[in-house]
Amino acid sequence: MESTSRSSNTAVSATPLSEHGLNPSGSVHWNLSSDELHKTAVKGGEAEMTAHGVLLATTGERTGRSPNDRFIVDEPGYADHVWWGKVNRPTSRWVFENLLKKVQSHLDSADQLFVKDAHCGADTNYAMPVRLVTEKAWHAAFFHNMFVRSDPSELNDHVPRYTILHAPELMADPEDDGVNSGVFVILALDRGLVIIGGTHYAGEIKKAIFTIMNHILPERGIMPMHCSANTDGEESALFFGLSGTGKTTLSADPHRALVGDDEHGWSDDGVFNFEGGCYAKLIGLSKEDEPEIYATTRMQGTILENVILDSNGVPDFDDGTLTQNTRASYPIEAIENRTADSTAGHPKNVVFLTCDAFGVLPPLSRLTPDQAAYHFMSGYTAKVAGTEIGVTEPQATFSTCFGAPFMPRHPSIYADLLSKKISQQNANCWLINTGWVAGGYGESNRIKIRWTRALLNAALRGDLEDVVFVQDERFGFSVPLECEGVPREILQPRETWSDKQRYDNVANLLAQMFRENFQQYEEGCSEEVLASSPKVLL
Repeated sequence: MESTSRSSNTAVSATPLSEHGLNPSGSVHWNLSSDELHKTAVKGGEAEMTAHGVLLATTGERTGRSPNDRFIVDEPGYADHVWWGKVNRPTSRWVFENLLKKVQSHLDSADQLFVKDAHCGADTNYAMPVRLVTEKAWHAAFFHNMFVRSDPSELNDHVPRYTILHAPELMADPEDDGVNSGVFVILALDRGLVIIGGTHYAGEIKKAIFTIMNHILPERGIMPMHCSANTDGEESALFFGLSGTGKTTLSADPHRALVGDDEHGWSDDGVFNFEGGCYAKLIGLSKEDEPEIYATTRMQGTILENVILDSNGVPDFDDGTLTQNTRASYPIEAIENRTADSTAGHPKNVVFLTCDAFGVLPPLSRLTPDQAAYHFMSGYTAKVAGTEIGVTEPQATFSTCFGAPFMPRHPSIYADLLSKKISQQNANCWLINTGWVAGGYGESNRIKIRWTRALLNAALRGDLEDVVFVQDERFGFSVPLECEGVPREILQPRETWSDKQRYDNVANLLAQMFRENFQQYEEGCSEEVLASSPKVLL
């Protein structure tokens, strides 16, 4: 018979672990507080404390997501609507059942289990109750940070719609278990279960739930988005982009209230955060450029991942010895300038963030609605070092809807929803390059954050309405000739290259990559969207 512990202000859920096929022999800790989980993690040797009293954990070999080890069970029901392919990889019911039994047995034999109940979705009309069952206190603390924390009085009646059974110490046998490696992340959409094993990287937990929300919400007319959001108190702004393109950095603005840094829904009522916290990249973090995020790394309740400490126990954010994908998770309350309920009004500005490794795209471009649809479906960026296993330097990639790894349905579902909502709200659309100009990666540094902020703030305030824009002959979008606080020459990337012919060759290469990638979406697209394709200029 399991022994149970809880913090003084929480309760055991009405849904027992037996509902998940578990009968643990060790202690079960239900809904412990953040402080209790941090102390337990240190006491158990899972993590250590920095000089500022912040929890620091390391994730071992896997310091980023493992996309080749992620599967969705192919069985009747929700999975009928999955767009199968390289991203959404099917696995059989047998593979899932076999590994589920191994996970259950592993968790049953653990000395301790930690159960955390929460919700995904700050809007109570669409919130989904979720649960994590894990063998590690620090992962439970991560879950506490990243999801919407339920009122203690509600936990007695908590019935999770989706539960993650999390066994990071359990390694699969690829040959016997029908997976690619010792790591596995498997979503059983119709059973309300996710099983994760073989990896300590906490990001797999949040992205599993995000994937589920991306699958179930479109049927309700809600646009799920891989974006950050902030607001001026009336209208909001959305920032789409993959990891490392600047979503967290640019949405943390002292002059605008943060809604959330990574995952949102857009309903008929406005925008709402899926999460209860933020998961920020830390490599190169400085107090001067990102003061709000920097401050969280000194706050108790924050969890640092794979950060190197100096001899005094102080984090060195420039040290990427373990990975370039160093992270911090913290409750959204750690950001002082935020909306009270993680919701906001309809967006007036929609921003697509790209990290262009080629050095071709301008730091800021204005898009027509049709161009916005084209670039949303294209999702061009560069995979930044460390966000995935094997990526050691930026690589050009096209990630549909700026979040292909988390989008189970056909891209047209999300593109049509976004286009409809942009049209209804008459929102402005922008493309911002937070990557390189002046020769591209290896030839120059990334565009300075302060320049990107100056361009973004000017766009959001409407300061660019009286500025002269010129149309880029190759890509078709409009580019401003000037912006206060930004060097004029970087606004036109061709002018930053010493070899103009080389720029033209590289720009043509990128344009051709856009065209080839978009061929998969051409059927069913309007002539106007297809006309937004870049031109290869001879």
